[in-house]
Amino acid sequence: MKAAVIVFPGSNCDRDVAVALEASMGAKPLMVWHRDTQLPDLDLIVVPGGFSYGDYLRCGAMAAHSPIMREVKAKAEAGTRVLGICNGFQILTETGLLPGVLMRNRNLKFICKDVHLRVENGDTDFTRAYGAGHIVRFPIAHAEGNYFTDAETFRAMEGNGQVAFRYCSRTGAVGEAANPNGSLSNVAGIYNATKTVLGLMPHPERLAEDLLGGSDGKKMFDSLVEALT
Repeated sequence: MKAAVIVFPGSNCDRDVAVALEASMGAKPLMVWHRDTQLPDLDLIVVPGGFSYGDYLRCGAMAAHSPIMREVKAKAEAGTRVLGICNGFQILTETGLLPGVLMRNRNLKFICKDVHLRVENGDTDFTRAYGAGHIVRFPIAHAEGNYFTDAETFRAMEGNGQVAFRYCSRTGAVGEAANPNGSLSNVAGIYNATKTVLGLMPHPERLAEDLLGGSDGKKMFDSLVEALT
């Protein structure tokens, strides 16, 4: 499998996800600077977490106009798998590769803690190693993770299986008590219509080996390797 990680000024999770990818792939991913304009043939592109451009203007808004994102968008539209994590999710919504927006957290504060997620669609290249209904623990670290879209769009998304993960309790219950940021319907991650692009606010790369305190995130990278190799 050939993978690349996009690096923006302000990225702080690019190396983390590169380490997680290498552990699953057995090879280092390509690290691509945001000012580059071309990408080789790839199976996977990761838009990592962090604070691209210092989160000025609006989270992900400036990064969405970086030269490399035109190429990322073209590759995604041609079917290359794209994974956007946290700030990467925000960037993907800003480019239009994913529907909706990420707004300020309900409590208007930065939240950094582990959360539980329920896998809603386990039949994609990103989640087959989990399966639908599986409960995982990933960390979150964001101030703008409150997902929103209009009601008509969301009905269509749910009907098409585009909700990837929902925030839940340790036992899998979905409700307000398990919603850390006010996200619509407890949404923690979504797909595009063809399930080739995934954006999620929690960080699978931060719990991808037992030395980090858990390895639930590793299955996402293992799933991608199995599907794309």
